[in-house]
Amino acid sequence: MTTTTPAATDNFTTPVEDRYFEDYVPGTVHVFGGSTITEQEILDFARRFDTQSIHTDPAAAQDGPFQGLIASGWHTTAVMMRLYADHYLSKVASLASPGVDEVRWQRPVRPGDTLRVRATVTAARVSRSKPDRGLVHTDVEVLNQHGEPVLTMTIMNMLLRRP
Repeated sequence: MTTTTPAATDNFTTPVEDRYFEDYVPGTVHVFGGSTITEQEILDFARRFDTQSIHTDPAAAQDGPFQGLIASGWHTTAVMMRLYADHYLSKVASLASPGVDEVRWQRPVRPGDTLRVRATVTAARVSRSKPDRGLVHTDVEVLNQHGEPVLTMTIMNMLLRRP
């Protein structure tokens, strides 16, 4: 990622280095990040992982359905994950994720777009079988510089409860 910026709007009162399950309150919204995507990053990612010409060949992409080079949806997802891990996931209590639901690529990401993440905590419950942890559901939107969603998904994370 070429450019990253710190959190823009964040309702967490606890820093990411000391965040536990209890800090993920349903209804709270957190906006963070800023990652500007370069043409070279799009090409490098796609040539390695998603070799469709709309991602790997600027000249061919110009004549394609998007009239220009666009990032792979998986590249956009990877950028989201980096921002999510840096700014949202606890550095001390994050255990794992049992999965994500409803991944949708809403708009193409183009060279020069700057992406940020809006994460809304939709649910949080203590585990019935392991009461030292809880499960947090988060609706995630990746927004471009115009505030338009380019990616949406729901992520589930397991987090330790505060000791």
